[in-house]
Amino acid sequence: MNREQTVYVVDDDEGVRDGLGMLLETVGLSYEAFGSATEFLESYDPNSRGCLVLDIRMPKISGLELQGLLSARGSDLPIIFITGHGDIPMAVEAMRRGAMDFIRKPFREQELLDRINEALDVELVRRKRAQERDALVSKIEALTEREKMVFEAVARGDMNKVIAIDLGISERTVEVHRANVMRKIGVRTLAELIRIKIAADALHD
Repeated sequence: MNREQTVYVVDDDEGVRDGLGMLLETVGLSYEAFGSATEFLESYDPNSRGCLVLDIRMPKISGLELQGLLSARGSDLPIIFITGHGDIPMAVEAMRRGAMDFIRKPFREQELLDRINEALDVELVRRKRAQERDALVSKIEALTEREKMVFEAVARGDMNKVIAIDLGISERTVEVHRANVMRKIGVRTLAELIRIKIAADALHD
């Protein structure tokens, strides 16, 4: 586990919270426990890293409702639901909404730990992809308007002569813009530039 990751436990049963806390401590996992969804939301940080172990049936705000509230806030924390036998239909609905897994009570400690470690790995991958996406957006936004035009044209496969005619500039100027685009984005080949364009377009799909 990355040392910046935390396992957030939300359950209205104090005994469950204490038990999960001791279990997580024994394997060196950092955790924070909350007795209600409201309590968790009051301290929620959009930059939180880790995963959420969430009781599906709680008073006032249920686990499903909390899942919806977090989704509305753009949270991508992986969620593992803890469910009773009668909560299976709710757990299935939670999975449809994007929950990573659900564990039926009573659960085996190792099973839960395995799911938590999987969730933490998923969160690491999601965070890395988000960082790469943000870096890509920043690089493209740093281009001048003319460089963006050249970027679009080159990625389409247009030759320098065609780009020059379309933009009303010299081929030499196109070459300069093209070199600047590749330097700013951090690529050295046309194939790399095209892959970057495909990735950028995918962000808008």
